[in-house]
Amino acid sequence: MANIVAIVGRPNVGKSTLFNRLVEERKAIEDNMSGVTRDRHYGHAQWSGKFFSVIDTGGYVTGSDDIFEAEIRKQVKLAIEEADVILFVVDCHDGLTDLDSEFANELRGTKKPLYIVANKADNQEKSLMANEFYSMGLSDFEIFPIAAVSGSGTGDLLDAVITHFKDDGEEDPDAGVPKISILGRPNVGKSSFLNALLGQERSIVTDEAGTTRDAIHTRYKFFGKDFIITDTAGIRKKGKVKEDIEFYSVMRSLRTLEESDVVIVMVDATRGLEAQDINLIGLAIKNNKGVMIMVNKWDLIEKDHKTMNKIKDEMLERLGEHKWIPIIFTSVVEKQRIFQAIELAVKVFENKTRRIPTSKLNDVMLQEIEKYPPPAWKGKYIKIKYVTQLPTKNPVFAFFCNLPQYIKDPYTRYLENRLRENFDFEGVPVKIVYKNK
Repeated sequence: MANIVAIVGRPNVGKSTLFNRLVEERKAIEDNMSGVTRDRHYGHAQWSGKFFSVIDTGGYVTGSDDIFEAEIRKQVKLAIEEADVILFVVDCHDGLTDLDSEFANELRGTKKPLYIVANKADNQEKSLMANEFYSMGLSDFEIFPIAAVSGSGTGDLLDAVITHFKDDGEEDPDAGVPKISILGRPNVGKSSFLNALLGQERSIVTDEAGTTRDAIHTRYKFFGKDFIITDTAGIRKKGKVKEDIEFYSVMRSLRTLEESDVVIVMVDATRGLEAQDINLIGLAIKNNKGVMIMVNKWDLIEKDHKTMNKIKDEMLERLGEHKWIPIIFTSVVEKQRIFQAIELAVKVFENKTRRIPTSKLNDVMLQEIEKYPPPAWKGKYIKIKYVTQLPTKNPVFAFFCNLPQYIKDPYTRYLENRLRENFDFEGVPVKIVYKNK
């Protein structure tokens, strides 16, 4: 990844507002409460024909025993290491604080280009107050007064930032790359799974439900396969969501589902498949996404050689007609079958994008139709003459026949089952349409 800009600073100075301004999307959650952003959050931006990546980070606080603040400090340091340019955001409204001075000490030894971004300079008086921040002792670095909410001053800042880029970057380095998202209830192990795959602390992990708030996107290469994997906030029943921040976190998770190609629904093995998990699966199917179930915390289950099949059969029973959804049992803590899980997700994506040649489709399916033709309706015989796969993002098959209006749902399910038996569409919703021939 080239041309990376990291946005850093103490809590509640407007880092996420600036991030959203630069990427021209409301990707990061904004709230007046401090500590909303926790993990590193990536987005893509461009200015004057130069494309770059932006990292939003949590507020840096020193001398605190809070578990989240300790983890946030790690995430901020990782972002600084990764960045080509650092934007140190301060607040003109509050003026210089001890936390700003302490964080300036952390940045003092950096050899990377650094700009002090004096945010909330929404009038001439506040802009003049920005000079106060020179007393931090970072006089070698230029101060830019801006107002991230309105965008005032960000143009001059970006003009300076892009002078440090060696090339023009890519418009969207993630364009066309398969997107896999991890969804589920709070505290089932989504962030731990992502960290185990990457071999680094990409997402903050604690025992407290609701640790992850934003959707955390990561580019990942696995045995020659290249894809984006996204960790999301845990989704609870609507009635249990009390805080605005959790509401926005859930909205980000659901939007991630809509933007994904494959959804991994992670389930806690100690609790089994719950109503909320079924709702998530239904939403993924409704949005024509590839879907799989990852049963985590398998190490906590007392089991014998029959337990896995028994639990799997119970889950398939609950899934009803969606028995084509694959299920895998894992333990992220013991790294048991975690790579098989991601292999399965990649396989589901390949199934979702599979194209069946028309000649092969007709050779197979017309024989299946001959074995069991559509039932006659009111003395009228239905003849299916031709089958083709439509050029859509998801598997959609058109069956051409003389009386499409008389084919009922049970026969459609028969055709879908034969398609799944003869061609591998595990984990993928299959749609059948009828057209008059």
